[in-house]
Amino acid sequence: MFTPHSLGAAFINGTWESFPDLPRLSVDNPFNSSVLGAVPNCDSKITERAIEVSANAFRSWQATTVLERSTLLKRAASLLREHEAALASLLTLEQGKPISQAKGEIQYGASYFEWFAEETRRTYGDVIPSPSPGRRIMVLKEPIGVCAAITPWNFPHAMIARKAAAALAAGCTIIVKPASETPFSALAIAKVCELAGLPPGVINIVTGDPEPIAKALMASSTVRKLTFTGSTGVGKLLMRQSADTLKRLTLELGGNAPFIVFADADLDLAAKDFLHAKYRNAGQTCICANRVLLHSAIADQFIDKIASLSEQLKVGDGSLSGTDIGPLISSDAKEKVWGLLNDAISKGARIRSGKLENSSDLLMKPVIIDKVTKEMRLWEEEIFGPVAACAEFQSDEEAIKLANDSQHGLAAYLFTRDLSLAHRAAERLEYGMVGINSSSISLAEAPFGGVKQSGFGREGSRYGIEEYLSIKYVSINLN
Repeated sequence: MFTPHSLGAAFINGTWESFPDLPRLSVDNPFNSSVLGAVPNCDSKITERAIEVSANAFRSWQATTVLERSTLLKRAASLLREHEAALASLLTLEQGKPISQAKGEIQYGASYFEWFAEETRRTYGDVIPSPSPGRRIMVLKEPIGVCAAITPWNFPHAMIARKAAAALAAGCTIIVKPASETPFSALAIAKVCELAGLPPGVINIVTGDPEPIAKALMASSTVRKLTFTGSTGVGKLLMRQSADTLKRLTLELGGNAPFIVFADADLDLAAKDFLHAKYRNAGQTCICANRVLLHSAIADQFIDKIASLSEQLKVGDGSLSGTDIGPLISSDAKEKVWGLLNDAISKGARIRSGKLENSSDLLMKPVIIDKVTKEMRLWEEEIFGPVAACAEFQSDEEAIKLANDSQHGLAAYLFTRDLSLAHRAAERLEYGMVGINSSSISLAEAPFGGVKQSGFGREGSRYGIEEYLSIKYVSINLN
């Protein structure tokens, strides 16, 4: 039921459409390059059909009660957990991450369906005191309408779950365009929604090349909302394309997370947490530790600790138990990481752990470098690979200044035992999310999102459902 063979079709209006007359996109296993299967390369006409189907389904879906929507979404959450093993195996096959991390992602996705199943019952309006007698001022919250989601390959299950669950809970319908590298996890979510009993047309999955699909979604005045997770460059392009139809946008774009270790930090705690912050999903996360900023008094000691821990990590096939780091997603992705690393070395960075060994496959062992400076590309560009770029600072003030020296502002992490310093630094860091003594910040209950060129809008939490609701003001004359 959750295999590439069984999911090789688009999902439109509750029907699995193979579109035999269309070309097909093959999907490969990044670990061994084997072909897993193929999906239809949908075009703009099919996308327009999905939009029409979503609009028709919206008329009835918005009229369902919050209890009905809550019940269906809770059922979907339960099914995700029930089929965790199969869904995680599928995810690892097409994306490459270790199976333990894939299972965690399935649970993470289920938590969004459960959270928004509960939050749909709390989309309260207001009654505002009137300045004049005989008048009532009411505020209603209503679903915005047909939504579109364009999602990335690095978390192909979770990124869809937290978008789709919020939209559906709000009473919206949604069209999902998954990444071409990882469409099967998206289609598996559609299968779960089908099994849970969601009505046809409420969620639709359109697979294929992004350009014609995105163009049709952006041009449509029927699509009232776009949620996108991906690069800043593509986010800006979609924002421009959405201008003519004035779509509401939620953009979760590139990150450049600083990982700050102050002089008084618990170095064992920080080093252990570093492994999660840097190497999860082979470093291919938007909130991954990009720049490791270390107080000069503890820099060498901390690097020795993380080097020892990093060298113990097992790099290999994500489907095998015990693997810590799987392959990068593609040869282009790997070449970018090596380009950033070689640029840094040529400009004075020093290798502290690991080797410059570029194998022919997509695996990459951890590399730790120090002496990193602003002149190096990886100071501003996301590394998106298992490379730790370390730089030193002399004072707390300098640490914050270095951390904020970026156009991006998604996530930041700091480690200190000083509660006062933790509060001061968190308030001054120009980031949408700050983790203090922990990088585990992603929760369904918490608002996920950034500032500056990392985008705007929030996903998850009670704020997440607001992104899919419109405010209607109703004035009633009682005289």
